Amino acid sequence: MRFSLLCSGMLASVALPVSWFASAANDCGQVTIADMNWNSATFIAHVDQFILQQGYGCDAELVPGDSIPTTTSMIEKSEPDIAPEMWSNTMREALDIGVKEGRLRYAGVTLSDGGEEGFWVPAYLVNEYPELKTLAGIRAKAKLFRHPEDPDRAAMMGCPAGWTCQITTEHLFDALNLADSGFELLDPGSGAGLAASIAKAYERKEPWFGYYWAPTAILGKYEMVKVDFGTGVDVAHYQSCITQADCLNPKPTMYPPSPVDTVVTEKFAQRAPQALAYLSKRSFTNPQMNRILAWMEDNQADGEIAADYFFREHQKLWTQWVSPEAEKRMMEALKTQ
Repeated sequence: MRFSLLCSGMLASVALPVSWFASAANDCGQVTIADMNWNSATFIAHVDQFILQQGYGCDAELVPGDSIPTTTSMIEKSEPDIAPEMWSNTMREALDIGVKEGRLRYAGVTLSDGGEEGFWVPAYLVNEYPELKTLAGIRAKAKLFRHPEDPDRAAMMGCPAGWTCQITTEHLFDALNLADSGFELLDPGSGAGLAASIAKAYERKEPWFGYYWAPTAILGKYEMVKVDFGTGVDVAHYQSCITQADCLNPKPTMYPPSPVDTVVTEKFAQRAPQALAYLSKRSFTNPQMNRILAWMEDNQADGEIAADYFFREHQKLWTQWVSPEAEKRMMEALKTQ
């Protein structure tokens, strides 16, 4: 039988003896992993594939996936076996039903910080004006954030039109009374336009205030500080009003983190307990993922190349996730790179 391993900086195929797989553990067998169509998800899918193959003797295969069709297929057909990065808020009801019916299991927390949204300012600006870490400081220093077309107003960069975050950003802009402090909410036109506005501000060391989210390559490249509204998080109000286009009375709240989980079929969980133990420990912080995504963007790397980079450069992280036996097998495989 042949499995992939890192060789000369890329994934290559190698023949391993049948006895190795017998000792590699538990009846893992054939495993399908959803390869989602965004960078962090495809990176994690390739990491899981390599670790499950080399560390746990699984016959791991990547299959195309996306949030809704993957969840539906896992519930109805018990395949694929693993969804490495499931933004659970978007499918929470269906996922919870699948768990209740004994079809699915939440195996672990993919992003320990959760998906993170907020209003941000550049770190260099906070170093100069520490009060900008808070919304009160933003209001007091509103004139720093000069409007590009109206010198009498301040500018806050919003979320692109048509995105869900456009609704939440507009509601919170109103709830926080930012217009009363002289701010106007600007439409960046696109996700690329929003990212470019941060990059431009950083290059010129200019003030910038606006909406963004993590994990993203932009927050991996540019150090940003999330502004504290001083309100805490009101999850119920956020879900019932802030996210709803017809909300008439939005109230201030910080964005709640979005749970990002690893979801597996119950059949896989039952037959592969050691592989499940690995998945329960495999987790990234947002700063860790931000840096990986920035590396992927800078190097135009796909998930396979990014996994190769990760195994070579972040050994201290991934060795915390695997059993001593799996680590030993991983190290033997990596010696050939």
